[in-house]
Amino acid sequence: MSLPGIRWTGKAIPFVKASACGNDFLLIDSREIEGRIAASEMAAFSRKICDRQYGVGADGVEWMFPHHTADLEIRLINGDGSEAEISGNGTRCVAAYLCQSEGKERILLQTGAGLKTCVLVGRNDVEYEFETGMGQARVGAELAIKLTEGEFLGIPVSMGNPHYVLFVERFAKDWQARARAIQRSAEFKQGVNIEMVVVDGRHDLQARFLERGAGETQSSGTGSCAAAVAAVSTGRAEFPVRVHAPGGAQVVSQKNQAVTLSGPARIICRGEYFPG
Repeated sequence: MSLPGIRWTGKAIPFVKASACGNDFLLIDSREIEGRIAASEMAAFSRKICDRQYGVGADGVEWMFPHHTADLEIRLINGDGSEAEISGNGTRCVAAYLCQSEGKERILLQTGAGLKTCVLVGRNDVEYEFETGMGQARVGAELAIKLTEGEFLGIPVSMGNPHYVLFVERFAKDWQARARAIQRSAEFKQGVNIEMVVVDGRHDLQARFLERGAGETQSSGTGSCAAAVAAVSTGRAEFPVRVHAPGGAQVVSQKNQAVTLSGPARIICRGEYFPG
């Protein structure tokens, strides 16, 4: 995705920290930056500010830019400096920011996976509930991955970013190691987000997430969508599907073949980051 860079002058950078079900992001509004940060420096800067010991700490940075038709164009840089097409939770965090700062209740955001619309459906102080149109999912045939760790069967799903959904009876103690091994598979040349899913009923799933560029996360918006779509497409569940994760639950539905995601986003704090 081609966006204007921001040329950094070394001064403090204002940020907002927000969380959607424990999946936390730093929001940087290019309209509020004095000076500019070059696009080539965004990866290194994002790694530094996301560091949980020496920075502010987050799963990723949502960089926000003006757009000629949408409310904003957003560019997601993961905590390791890699770029991702979209985060469902990060997109909702940006919507919460615009709702709080500009009073908007219907928000159109240009992401690397296309235009997404977030509609405010509830608010409690600094927590905002949105329904987000996530577009159509693309579900592949069951795919076997053969590794030294064993053979894994999962469902590839694209939500504008790549996912591999594995249904399990329970979460193994070493599920993170298994997920990392799958991520390293040559099958996924662009990397992949891994969802381990336990089916609790026709409308409830338990999920764990290991994401490209961020590692294990407390929740995932696109991951919840992928898990629900995979469960429905294989007859394990039916919409609406509530996806439970360590950070909280989100609801995935389908309207006119398009996936919708409902969940909260909370504004945590505002501050200035001194890169040093």
